Amino acid sequence: MVVTKKISLQSKGHGDIIDITPEVQKQLAEANISEGAVTLFVTGSTAGITTIEFEPGLLADFKSMWERNIPADIPYQHDRAWGDGNGHSHVRASLLGASLVIPFSDKSLALGTWQQIVVVDFDIEP
Repeated sequence: MVVTKKISLQSKGHGDIIDITPEVQKQLAEANISEGAVTLFVTGSTAGITTIEFEPGLLADFKSMWERNIPADIPYQHDRAWGDGNGHSHVRASLLGASLVIPFSDKSLALGTWQQIVVVDFDIEP
């Protein structure tokens, strides 16, 4: 059985990290499926999805890591072609990935105690 649901998010952009675990768990609880896997997909090319411990220190570390490794203030060919200034957003999102699969049992996500599902919006506008 396949059930498809959509989640809409409000973001500030610029690396905004949004914990969607409660919403995914809520949608799962409402579905008539007790075991299987949840497949999550982010539409668009400037955001990604992963799991992380959603706590202030790690959130700051995560944002710093992106800036150190894929800085926003260097030239990108995408920016030259399109002039929109979000080349770094596309590169960051492609490395994070657009999808995630999480198993579940008894209508409960198989996540660790300190593991939350997050969407990261790297775009320069919300």
